[in-house]
Amino acid sequence: MKNRGLIIAALVLVALLGLLYWSNHHPRSENSNAALPTPSEPAPNILTLNEDDVTKIELKKKGGDQIVMAKDSNGKWQITSPKSMGIDDSAISSMLSTLSSLNSERLVEEQAANLGQYGLGEPKLEVNITDKNNSMRKLLVGDDTPTGSGAYAQLAGDPRVFTIASFTKTSLDKGLNDLRDKRLITADADKITRLELIVKQQTIEFSRDKEQWQILKPKPLRADGAKVDELLRKITEAKMDLTAASTESPSPSATPSPGASPSKAPTPATKNDPASAFASGSEIATAKVTTDSGTQQIEVRKNKDDYYAKSSIADGVFKVASDLGQALDKKLDDFRNKKVFDFGLADPSKIEIHNGSKTYVLSKSGEDWLAADGKKYEKAGVDALISKLRDLQATDFADSGFGASAVQITITSADGKRAEKVSLSKSAKNTLARREGESSLYVLDANSIEDIQRLLSELKS
Repeated sequence: MKNRGLIIAALVLVALLGLLYWSNHHPRSENSNAALPTPSEPAPNILTLNEDDVTKIELKKKGGDQIVMAKDSNGKWQITSPKSMGIDDSAISSMLSTLSSLNSERLVEEQAANLGQYGLGEPKLEVNITDKNNSMRKLLVGDDTPTGSGAYAQLAGDPRVFTIASFTKTSLDKGLNDLRDKRLITADADKITRLELIVKQQTIEFSRDKEQWQILKPKPLRADGAKVDELLRKITEAKMDLTAASTESPSPSATPSPGASPSKAPTPATKNDPASAFASGSEIATAKVTTDSGTQQIEVRKNKDDYYAKSSIADGVFKVASDLGQALDKKLDDFRNKKVFDFGLADPSKIEIHNGSKTYVLSKSGEDWLAADGKKYEKAGVDALISKLRDLQATDFADSGFGASAVQITITSADGKRAEKVSLSKSAKNTLARREGESSLYVLDANSIEDIQRLLSELKS
């Protein structure tokens, strides 16, 4: 019995010694109450930087490419390696924000002797940060924590090991496609003064003077500013769909080294990649935008139900959203101003209408409308007439067919700075309007003249 008791005691002692050994050689679970910071001991800060002082960031992934981002002499960030390309401003801004105040979730060890158990001996991610004084800080990110809610991290030269939240790791662990500028046109939409659209073998050219768009080609015409602005928005917001197969040249790290097996060489383009789809696709349009800094161009083609684009500012061919192709696939009349008058929502200051032998002159004085003899018109009748004139809109355009003028209208607006003269003529099926100084005719509703004549007859003073 005594021997049996001694054996049991010895086994218990061995178990306790084994537990003690394991405890001393393994990191404590992040759920351990002993490891959690108390309310009076907040989680330590790992790194504090001034964002404006950072001039270079290098990302080194275990077994992957090295990505280098640097600030140029003008303070603009660019990707410099594995190849030179623009950077997504929001991506670099987010990364700088994370690094400038990098907080831990908890301190794991004050003096870590075995970094390998945290995956920090050969870190999965290394972030090198260089400042304007050429001083460098190195952040190491290792294995995920047992629960998967974070990762182990260490600052080179600091013996402490921390855990960081998984979202913090995600904000730093970026690939080239995450960081690159995906825009196909980088020109500032507000600074674009000329837009050229080549579609269906026709060139449509727009010019902007201040905020006013004008059609220059195929001939000078009034432009619908809202439609041109929408087209410009689609062009300047167009982005590469990098989920499709890449058609760019391989990065230096992807180039096979001398003596490498031929099977390791980059796979040639297939019939399903963007370059092949673009080459065999049907032409949709080419758009060119011009600013004081120069001209950028994007060419779009369609293959089956997908659209592909090639840009003058980015190497390769990329799949793009269908709404870009649809926005470009337009004709001239889609961008023409169909409104007969330009005075818009603001009331004019004077209206003069010649209807056969009768002449109507309406002048605004304060809130009142006065006739030529000084008598005041009833507001409701004038409002109805102005509304009708404002709503005159072309359903189509014509180059000929204008007969004898039945009604001539002159509207003065913009504090007397704009005078629009329009003549209306009755044709067999509709009404035609001709603006002074324009050769093109506006096709209106057949009853437009009769409606205006009726409203004139209903004016009361």
